[in-house]
Amino acid sequence: PMTTTTPTDRHAAARETLAAIGQEHVLTFYDQLDDAGKTQLLDQIEGVDWPEVVELIESHVKAKPEFEMPDTIEPAPWYPHTPGDDQRAKYIEAQRTGEKLVQDGKVACFTVAGGQGTRLGWDGPKGTFPATPIRKLPLFACFAEYIHNIQNRYGIKVPWYVMTSPINDADTRAFFEKSSYFGLKKENVMIFPQAMMPALDMTTGKVLLAGKDAIALSPNGHGGSLKALFTSGAIADMHKRGVTQISYTQVDNPIVRMIDPLFLGLHELDGAGMSSKMLPKAYPKEKLGNFCKVDGKVTVIEYSNLPDELAEQRTDDGELRFRAGSIALHAIQVAFVEKLNTRPSESGSSGASFALPWNRAEKKVAHLDLTTGELIEPTEPNAVKLETFVFDALPMSETSIVYETDRIDEFAPIKNADSAEGEPENADSPASSKRIQTERAARWLEKNKVRVARQEDGTVDAVIELPQVTAIYPDDLEDEKLPGGIKAGSEVVI
Repeated sequence: PMTTTTPTDRHAAARETLAAIGQEHVLTFYDQLDDAGKTQLLDQIEGVDWPEVVELIESHVKAKPEFEMPDTIEPAPWYPHTPGDDQRAKYIEAQRTGEKLVQDGKVACFTVAGGQGTRLGWDGPKGTFPATPIRKLPLFACFAEYIHNIQNRYGIKVPWYVMTSPINDADTRAFFEKSSYFGLKKENVMIFPQAMMPALDMTTGKVLLAGKDAIALSPNGHGGSLKALFTSGAIADMHKRGVTQISYTQVDNPIVRMIDPLFLGLHELDGAGMSSKMLPKAYPKEKLGNFCKVDGKVTVIEYSNLPDELAEQRTDDGELRFRAGSIALHAIQVAFVEKLNTRPSESGSSGASFALPWNRAEKKVAHLDLTTGELIEPTEPNAVKLETFVFDALPMSETSIVYETDRIDEFAPIKNADSAEGEPENADSPASSKRIQTERAARWLEKNKVRVARQEDGTVDAVIELPQVTAIYPDDLEDEKLPGGIKAGSEVVI
């Protein structure tokens, strides 16, 4: 938005824009607002892509796009975690290729961190949640330690791009400032918010108001990250730095490999635009998207959309046929993100548009009654929220590879609160994450001849924390001074 214009000019421009599309009710309470309220509402109005909203009301609110099952769905092929005999040479070449990319400064880290810690009972951005078993290191600090490790290993500086949402942008920036950027150079960290999308009344397509000075807005989905990279100037910054590949990770996983040379190398060798890591699903309907091949393209089909008979299918050796589950870890070419953002627009409206499809979700959204100004709390879904999913970019990539990773090695996400005392452990909770972090540390120590106390059922009988600045591979521990053993009941930071 242009800040040079006066509030009166801005108000007139907003009214004109909204009146032209039948949404002028957004300004119903404008005259009752103080200056701060007026500024906030005008900022929000100017931040919305109204031509896009108009198109989406027709296509996704008044109409209801249904998920259509493709005629032929095959499981997508993947590179296994451990190469077969015929793949060893390629994996060695991929490791070398990936390390050279990193060494030459061609790889950037990208963390999608728009979420709040609400589900965890944490008041603040999710990235500030204390995630490690003993030091209680915040998630952002875990990622910074990994970046420090890579920087020391290769003698380089790695740029780190962090996408927030307007809800947590200021808090995230303040946290980075207060933490002195975790010892990273401030000029190598770029923080920017993703765009927001208004919630729309399900029957009328009218934009809902959350307050007299606020539109009911929600982030435009993780697919919006690929748009925000472009609109924020992050992609332009990558060009200046000579970056060609982006390592995309989410904010909730403290042991994620921020940069994985082997994965990046396979992605580069195969000339892929966007690639993914997968986990073998633990059971048929595990809540992970399924990597499939549709019309020759790698496509993710949500667990809720994959028919049971496909989800349950087994191969001759008893494994799930649709085994590859998506965990939202990607390698993405800078050129591919540019292509997504500069395709000619469908409607012939102003120039280029963003390529990802929009998804419709029916939600309960509290909103103001325009006559009384009272807040209405609906009991049934009353609104359509629109979002894009990052995996919908995969079929737009000419080539896309899938690489299998190991749960214990890099998947300990924190999404849900811990279960109540005496209840079974919640999946993807702080407790399950700490257990996986301890197990990973124990395996790496055992590989280096350290005795680790285990209980009869095999679980580690201690709490162990292995800082990523110390080790991101088991072999990194060879030169460390290690204890001879980890005693039962002990708490140890290596």
